[in-house]
Amino acid sequence: MISHTLSNGIRIVAEQIPHVRSIALGIWIGAGSEGESKQLNGISHFMEHMLFKGTTTRTARQIAEGFDQFGGQVNAFTSKELTCYYAKVLDQHFSMSLDLLADMFFHSTFDEQEMEKEKKVVLEEISMVEDTPDDLIHDMLSEISFSTHSLGYPVIGTAENVSSFTREQLLKYREHHYNPNNVVIALAGNLPNNFMQQVEKYFSHHRGEAMQRDGHIPIFTPQLIAKQKTTEQSHLCIGFEGVSVKDAQLYPVILLNNILGGNMSSRLFQEVREERGLAYSVFSYHSSHRNTGLFAIYAGTKHGQEQEVCNVIEDVLCQVAEQGVSSQELIKAQEQLKGSMMLGLESTNNRMSRLGRNELLLQKHLSLDEIIGKVEQVTLDSVNFMAKRIFQSAKSLVIISPDGKLPTI
Repeated sequence: MISHTLSNGIRIVAEQIPHVRSIALGIWIGAGSEGESKQLNGISHFMEHMLFKGTTTRTARQIAEGFDQFGGQVNAFTSKELTCYYAKVLDQHFSMSLDLLADMFFHSTFDEQEMEKEKKVVLEEISMVEDTPDDLIHDMLSEISFSTHSLGYPVIGTAENVSSFTREQLLKYREHHYNPNNVVIALAGNLPNNFMQQVEKYFSHHRGEAMQRDGHIPIFTPQLIAKQKTTEQSHLCIGFEGVSVKDAQLYPVILLNNILGGNMSSRLFQEVREERGLAYSVFSYHSSHRNTGLFAIYAGTKHGQEQEVCNVIEDVLCQVAEQGVSSQELIKAQEQLKGSMMLGLESTNNRMSRLGRNELLLQKHLSLDEIIGKVEQVTLDSVNFMAKRIFQSAKSLVIISPDGKLPTI
């Protein structure tokens, strides 16, 4: 891995992979819905949309055609804590793609007519989420589990907020959050010898004051919420307090998730779907953030089976917490995790994303061998300790169903 910090504070992290013919490059900003005010919730995501809507020298169509003309892929995403603008191109088109991304980053005009059109697009996106209960429920779980902190705000924002955003608010937001100390350029692939000079050419002039991050720590606030909605299925999510990206217990929790509901041989999948036929989709996941985490379980089931599904999930959780997992389950989870990481790193996109996230959230980079070492060092006692700690603590529950009734948990 190659790392370099420009004189203005922008960090560049790169991985040279000479045996591929592609390059993935991303501009990462340490800003998302976490840290937004209630009145500006959704502005990080709306900003992401607006950077594709035209610069001082290119229209929105010309930006799209610029990437399409050489077969490149360009996109962006906003999460709770990060925003990323990225492209994947053939190595011979690196310079042009860098020019396009830099133009979007520095010279977007935030034209007010384009803003009004894009507001309609984002409002349609909000409506789409509302019409997709198996997506909506995860936002609802996060919202009630961190109800006193912006970490619980939906990334997409609210219709009321999006409709009210002004050009001045976007410009002020960009000035505050897109400052050099909050920006990382991540690259992976068959990079040209002078890639560092090219990046420096586009980004070394950037200036701005370093932002002060809000020191308010999110607190897990367990709640039970039911939403009535005409759906074919009932959707439910159970949430527990997890661990942060810097927590020493992160790897035991990742392996615990794998054993509980991370794959087709997991306990939840086998018990809820294979043995009882109560759900098509049932899984668990763990989201790690700077200062906390969320361990969640999702299931979609036929209306009328909600209580039975909750009972089965509770039985599985109690069994794991009280009796622990087996050494065979741990070994299988370790091998599965190592395999998925190795396969994932065959993608230049994944390698670039790993570099960007690690630099912004951890400020350090572990080699694959170091990560595998950490996975292999996880003990059965540490996994069982975290199972007891997490699953015997207070929990949140969200359900979306035709009758809007809460099951007992």
